[in-house]
Amino acid sequence: MKYHQIDRDLFIKNRAKFTAQMKPNSVAVFNSNDIYPVSADSTLPFAQHRDIFYLSGVDQEESILLLFPDAPYEHLKEILFLKETNEHIAIWEGEKLTKERAFEVAGIKTVIWLQDFHKTLKEIMAYAETIYINTNEHYRASIETETREARFVKWWKENYPAHKVEKSNPILQRLRSIKESEEIDLIQKACNITEKGYRRVLNFVKPNVMEYEIEAEFAHEFLRNRSKGFAYTPIIASGNNANVLHYIENNQQCKAGDLILLDVGAEYANYSSDMTRMVPVSGRFSDRQKEVYNAVLNVKNEATKMLVPGTLWKQYHLEVGKIMTSELLGLGLIDKADVQNENPDWPAYKKYFMHGTSHHLGLDTHDYGLLHEPMQANMVFTVEPGIYIPAEGFGIRIEDDMVIQEKGEAFNLMRNIPIEVEEIEAIMNS
Repeated sequence: MKYHQIDRDLFIKNRAKFTAQMKPNSVAVFNSNDIYPVSADSTLPFAQHRDIFYLSGVDQEESILLLFPDAPYEHLKEILFLKETNEHIAIWEGEKLTKERAFEVAGIKTVIWLQDFHKTLKEIMAYAETIYINTNEHYRASIETETREARFVKWWKENYPAHKVEKSNPILQRLRSIKESEEIDLIQKACNITEKGYRRVLNFVKPNVMEYEIEAEFAHEFLRNRSKGFAYTPIIASGNNANVLHYIENNQQCKAGDLILLDVGAEYANYSSDMTRMVPVSGRFSDRQKEVYNAVLNVKNEATKMLVPGTLWKQYHLEVGKIMTSELLGLGLIDKADVQNENPDWPAYKKYFMHGTSHHLGLDTHDYGLLHEPMQANMVFTVEPGIYIPAEGFGIRIEDDMVIQEKGEAFNLMRNIPIEVEEIEAIMNS
């Protein structure tokens, strides 16, 4: 891995929090992701399942974590199953985790080679009454491929139909949404790498540059700072492309006078950052661009004040909509009649701001978190309002990553990334 090794105490704490929520005499199993094929012998780069990483720190394919806190024997309470490594694998694929190295990474003493998983599980299931299966219940999940986790669930149901079933996901939704200090430090590292990329780009952008050239500048800076690269597919959207919310072609020329919307974030140690900034191609905002930009920035700043413990996500978005309505009235994009006659299910402001303002951030860019439950300290949220005006040839979105505090305003993990018009222009014209 490119990143520095994470202190195993984090994963020990995470497992302790999870097992404290398990029912008596129960087992939980977590699988790594597959390496997904492309064609012939080509594969996509491996990306670890975030749940097994959260609980063990193991960042390797063909791995299984088993937790059985009420096991009758100490060596069965926590088990890592790993693909057995050997000299041939080391030569052709590089070093894989040994049993000793796995203990250093995860803090788990019992490490068993994967070929003995079914035999070991058979013994454990004779002691256990309940199994926790790990399903993906994220509110935005849309999965067509059968995952390694899903295959295990199907196999388990066929072989152990008499056991009770519980779900790991509700526990993980709550645990993963509230970050440990070590996790916040890792997200901060990802944000700092993103800042380096953005500052590089501010000195690079000029009329006629291609969007993909800007993407390449970010990729260069991310990789040279121990990141695997982008936390999500980057959006480099110049001119009217910014009005396509998930524009990812990044293949157009950036023209003088246009704005570029950069929705980009580095990952670090599997943790995501998520930034959106605007760059004027010619180095300066027009008066109208600046007017709209500052309106969006004001919405972001006001929305951030509401990110405090106890806030409900749904109510928060309703309040942000009221702030945005006021700004759109000031910009002349809607009038009072539009507001008076609006459809409550699709308010007038949604013509220009049609997406949500915030989402959880962490090991996933759209991270785990139960949106019907109140916000809590150490949750990390994005704040990303936008105004999109196809008729005027530009769209503006501004986004920072915020940590909710016990008291006071949320802490901005992107506080050092240039955001004011004057600062952006000063850097580009220095």
